[in-house]
Amino acid sequence: MKPLYFFTFLFLFLGCSPGDQNKGHLTGILQDLPSIEGRAEYISSPYVTAGDRVYMVGQQDGSFQEIGWHIKGEMGGIWNHPVKLMDGFSARLIHQGDSLSLEKADRFVNYPMGNVLEYYLQRIPMEIKRFQVVPDGKQGIIIQYLFSNSGNKDLEFDFEFTAFSDLRPTWLGEETGMHDTLDIVTFEENLAIFKDQANPWCSVVGSEDRAGELRETHTHYSGQGAAAALVYPLKVKAGEEQILNLVISGSYNGKEQALQTFNELRDQVVTLVTTKKKRYQQLASRSKLNIPDSSIAQAFEWLKYNSDWLVRTVPEIGTGITAGIPDYPWWFGVDSEYALKGYMAIGQWEPALQTISLLDSVSEAENGNGRIIHEMSTNGKVFNQGNINETPQFASLIWETFLWTGDQEFLEKYYPTVKKGLAWLMDEKDTNKNLFPDGFGMMEIHGMDSEMIDVAVYTQRAFEDAAQMAVVMGDSKVAAHYRDLAEKLKTKINNEFWSEEFKSYADFIGTDDQALRLIEDAIIRADTLNKPWAIEELKRTAEKIRNSPSDKPRPFVLHHNWVVNTPMEMKVADSIKAIQALQTAEKFVNPYGVFVTGIDRDESAGKEEGSFKGSKVFSYTGAVMTLPTGVQAIAENNYGRPEKALDYLKRMTRTFSYALPGSMYEVSPDYGMIVQAWNIYSFAIPIVQQFFGVRPRAHEKLVRVTPRMPETWSDVSLQNVAIGDNTISVYYTRRDSLETLTVTQENPGWTIELSLPGAGITELTEGAAEPLDRADSLLYRSKSQKVTLRRKIP
Repeated sequence: MKPLYFFTFLFLFLGCSPGDQNKGHLTGILQDLPSIEGRAEYISSPYVTAGDRVYMVGQQDGSFQEIGWHIKGEMGGIWNHPVKLMDGFSARLIHQGDSLSLEKADRFVNYPMGNVLEYYLQRIPMEIKRFQVVPDGKQGIIIQYLFSNSGNKDLEFDFEFTAFSDLRPTWLGEETGMHDTLDIVTFEENLAIFKDQANPWCSVVGSEDRAGELRETHTHYSGQGAAAALVYPLKVKAGEEQILNLVISGSYNGKEQALQTFNELRDQVVTLVTTKKKRYQQLASRSKLNIPDSSIAQAFEWLKYNSDWLVRTVPEIGTGITAGIPDYPWWFGVDSEYALKGYMAIGQWEPALQTISLLDSVSEAENGNGRIIHEMSTNGKVFNQGNINETPQFASLIWETFLWTGDQEFLEKYYPTVKKGLAWLMDEKDTNKNLFPDGFGMMEIHGMDSEMIDVAVYTQRAFEDAAQMAVVMGDSKVAAHYRDLAEKLKTKINNEFWSEEFKSYADFIGTDDQALRLIEDAIIRADTLNKPWAIEELKRTAEKIRNSPSDKPRPFVLHHNWVVNTPMEMKVADSIKAIQALQTAEKFVNPYGVFVTGIDRDESAGKEEGSFKGSKVFSYTGAVMTLPTGVQAIAENNYGRPEKALDYLKRMTRTFSYALPGSMYEVSPDYGMIVQAWNIYSFAIPIVQQFFGVRPRAHEKLVRVTPRMPETWSDVSLQNVAIGDNTISVYYTRRDSLETLTVTQENPGWTIELSLPGAGITELTEGAAEPLDRADSLLYRSKSQKVTLRRKIP
C-alpha cells in the first residue's frame, strides 16, 4: 500500500470560554500542513514525536515496546535528556462494564510537527483520534484525545489513562554519578507525580479535566519504574464530539520545575501548537524546491522537518543536532560534519551554529589539542575522543559554514581550532611523515586503523579549505603552507591509493600482514553472508600478496568499502580515474543505494528489494545506507554526470516513508535509526549546490549560480535560499532548444555570477551584467535584483 496524503477537516473550537478555547481541535490546527499515512504492514514499527527538550518514541499502533540496544530495551518511551521520563502509556474505555482497549490503532498519520493515531471501535459507535505534539522549548508533551460519537444515543464511559514511569539516566549516566533507584508515585491536586527516590528526577501526568479516580497500579515494563491510572468520566452526546487534553511533563531538576511546565502546557495548548506550526511553515519555505519528480520533492521537504526533529537541548551542556533516533539521540562529531553542510543549504543555520559551538567547546575541554570528539552522551560523558577523519572534516565544515554566513567573527572564533587540529593531525597521527594520517576513519572494522582512504581525502580537503580561511584571516604564510600540503596530498592520493587492477581507490594502505589478517576476517564475513564471489576474490588477493610480498606498506582493495568513493566526493580524483572508479562503484548497489561494505553485495549486484534482514544483535553487516548513496550522488555530479546522480537520489527516495511515514531510515529501507541526521547532506548538496549550482561566498557578498540539471528537470525552481543577509531564488527552464536561467535576490548590493555551462550561444535578456570569459562557458556578473540568461542549445 502506497502512502496516502490527506488534509484533515478544519474543526471549529468548542464553546467560547477560555477553558473551552484551550480545547480546540489540534487536528484542525494542522489542516494546511502536509501529512502522510503509515503503511498497514508497518503499523507495529516505531515513530517519533519530536521536540528539542522532550521527545517520544512509540509504535504506530499506539503501543510502547521495549526497543533499542544502547540501553537495552530502554530507547523508546518519553525522554527528557539526560533522563528518561516514561516507558509509555496505555488507555482504555470502560463502557457498561465492557473494557475497550486503545492499544492497537487502526491508522497512523504523521505530520511535520506531530502525529495522529486513529481508533475505530467496533462495539460502540465511537471514533477516537489521539493527537500528540511536543511544544518548542518545553519539557513536556501534549496528548489530545478526540472522541466522536457517530451513533444516535449519548455515550457515557470512563476513560482510563495509565502512565508507566521509568525515571532513569541516559547512556553512560552511571559514569557521571547518575544512579537509578526505585520510582514512587503520589497524587496531588488531580495529578499523578512520579519521582526517583534518590534523585530529583520527576514527571507529572494529568489534565485540566477532573479525574474521577487516581490510583497506583502495576507496571509490566522492566526497570525500576512505577505506574498510575487516571480515570476520567466522560459523556459524548449523539452526533457530537468531546476533547480530553492530557499533559506529561518532567524535569531532572525537581518537582517544582515539572509542575511549572505542566501548568504552561495545560493552559496554552492551542497557542503552543499554533506557534510550532508557524515555525514549521517557515522551515518549509526556505530552499523551497519545485521539480517534476514529486517523490524527491516530497522527501526533500520532509528531510527539513526530520532535521528539526533531531535538535536536542540540554541547557547545562548546550544545543546540537543528534545523530539519529532512537539509539543515537546524542551528539556526534562526524555525523554533524556531514549533516550541517545540508542544514546550511536549507537555511537551518541556528542549530548548525549551536552544534559547531558545542562540538568545539567539548572537544577543547576533552582533548585540548584541536582533535574533534566522535560521540558524547547527553549527560556530558565523551565516549570516543574522536576518529581521525573528524578533525579534518571539522575544518571543512567551518569553511563551508562561513561561505554561507559570511560572519567574520565566526571564522575568527574557530580558525584557531582548525589550525590546532591540523597540527595535531600531522604531528601526532602521521607517524611515518608521508602526509597520510594513521587511524580509524568512517569504517570501524577491526584492524582497519592504518592509512585510510577517507582520512587521506578529508585531510586533503581540510588543507585546501584551511588555506582559503588563512587568506581571509590575512595569514599568508600559513595559506601558502596549507595550499602546498593540499596539492601534494592530491597527487599522492591519486598515485598511491589507486588500484589499476580493481579500477578503484584502495580501502587502505597497510602492511602485508595486516592485509592478510583482514582478509581472513573478511572471508568469514562473506561466508556467513553467503557471498561466494567475495570469498573467491579475497582468496585470490591473499594468494597474490603471498606470491609477491612487500616489506613496505602498500594499497589494498579488500572490502570495497563505500569510502573508496570519497576521492570523487571531494573532487580529489583526476577525471580519468574518477570515471573508472564511479563505474566500478555501480557494481556495489541495490535498488535502494550503495552498500556500506561492497563484499556484502548480492552476487547479482543487489537486485533484490524488500525489508532489510538484519542480525538478531544490532549490526550494520550487509547494510545499504543513505550516506554512502548520497556521497555517490555528489561524486557523480562532480564529474558532470547529473543523470547518474539523479539515479542515486531516486534509489534513496524509494526508502522514504517505507516504514515511518515522512522519514527515511538510516539503513535502507527499514533498519537502524528511524530518523537520521546525515540524510539531509545526501539530498541538499546534490540538489542545492550541484543541480541548481548555488555556491555562496557570503563574505564577498557574492553568489555563484551554475546549474547542471538532469535531462528530466526541464522546468524547476529553488526559492528563498538564505545566504548571508541575502535571499536568492533560482528558476530554470529547458524547452526545445532553449535554456533559460533566472536568478532573483532580495539584496541588490550583492553580486550574482551566473552561467549556463556547455556549448551554444548565451545571451543576457534581463538585468545589467558584465560578461566574463570562462573555459567552459560565458559567465555573467550582475548586481541586479533579477537577471536572466538564455542559451540556445546546438
